[in-house]
Amino acid sequence: QVQLVESGGGSVQAGGSLRLSCAASSSTISQRCMAWFRQAPGKEREGVAYIERRGGTAYIESGKDRFTISKDNAEKTLYLQMNSLKPEDAAMYYCAATQQLRDCSFQTSRYSYWGQGTQVTVSS
Repeated sequence: QVQLVESGGGSVQAGGSLRLSCAASSSTISQRCMAWFRQAPGKEREGVAYIERRGGTAYIESGKDRFTISKDNAEKTLYLQMNSLKPEDAAMYYCAATQQLRDCSFQTSRYSYWGQGTQVTVSS
């Protein structure tokens, strides 16, 4: 079992930045794919970024060059640095983890553990 707790959300103006954090209860995040998803009202949950066990990363097309995912295995923490935020980035952001040794994907079904989310609001 892995418990995930997100923090760092808030309200910013367009063009601003936020850094989301996800604290994990287990040091086994080094053996898991870790990801950030988001869900806006009335929309499906979508993958924003993921980081593979060995550090490879992938991003939603709209987040490339603006978002950076990283993790600190020693601190058991996942991060998402978001710059140049746009109103369309507003959503509830969720941290997710796979079972150990599973490959990454942007499919929600790949992830077994989810945090409760942190809200991001972007005003124009």
